[in-house]
Amino acid sequence: MQIDMDYVVNLTLSLLKIPSIAGHCTEAVELCAKEFEKFGIPYSLTNKKAIIGTWKGKNDERHRIAAAHVDTLGATVRQIKNNGRLRLFALGGFDWRSFAGENCTVRTMDGKLYRGTLLPDRSARHAIPENLRNEVHDMDNVEVRLDIRTDKKESTEALGIHSGDPVFFEPRSEFTETGYLKSRFLDDKLGVAIIFGAIKAMTENKQTPEHTTHFYISNYEEIGHGTPVIPEKTVEIAAVDLGVVSETTSASEHAVTIIARDSATPYDREGTLLLKQLAERENIPYKIDSYLFYASDASVSVRSGRDLRCVCFGPGGEATHHYERTHVDSVRASTQLLAAWLKAPIAD
Repeated sequence: MQIDMDYVVNLTLSLLKIPSIAGHCTEAVELCAKEFEKFGIPYSLTNKKAIIGTWKGKNDERHRIAAAHVDTLGATVRQIKNNGRLRLFALGGFDWRSFAGENCTVRTMDGKLYRGTLLPDRSARHAIPENLRNEVHDMDNVEVRLDIRTDKKESTEALGIHSGDPVFFEPRSEFTETGYLKSRFLDDKLGVAIIFGAIKAMTENKQTPEHTTHFYISNYEEIGHGTPVIPEKTVEIAAVDLGVVSETTSASEHAVTIIARDSATPYDREGTLLLKQLAERENIPYKIDSYLFYASDASVSVRSGRDLRCVCFGPGGEATHHYERTHVDSVRASTQLLAAWLKAPIAD
């Protein structure tokens, strides 16, 4: 199936421009609502302000969920230090090393925005011994240096900054001439764009899903409770999420990754086999992989006790939860596999 890659890439870049850490995703969800409206798919908001679009399929007795999450890694203010700078509390599987020196924005309760930079406490090379500069970065020795004059706790408090205020980091998104998409937070805004890319391709070809499908755009996946609302009649959930490209894995930036198991659970064997068969039938490049330190909206739903079959697949991503990268080859393959899965009967 022909995929409009310009649409998928541009939607990804648009989502990446919108700060949306776990629990603070209103603007990103609003963009997703506009995309559902564009394709005539009715949607609703959950109590937790996730969005679910529902596309009626040929079989309305056995439903599916295709899930991706719009929330990203980030932080909240934990403490205002005596020097006026901020200690943070991470949201999601945070690697403090990857955010050292990165610019960020603090949003107060009354909507004010303050720019700053995350730095180690001892960051001045010309003043600090090497053994101190090279210490491991963690939540107790990095701080946000605000870009406004403040050198004491009371001055920062006067700005309206409180404990719990969200902190958004720069994505630094770039799409290269060689077809690489690199950015923080491809996980999982790229998955969201892939869902809409598959919907676009199918609607343009006047195709409908085999089963009524609920497209669940979750907003708390990074902290483990992204998909608590399971529509009636749902028997299967697929998470569209990043595969992991590293020395110890099989995933590739040029193929879709079918995930066989993660740290939460093995994925449904028949469903995983169906994905493999669909990829081979459609000549879609694929890899099959398993991960030690990984969970998805699908596997967490099962671990929480939901009686669902679960599968997971998506583009292979280099440096996950760091400065991530993938290639359009992998994005195209993932979108094609999602469209094929939507058109196929549930594996029995």
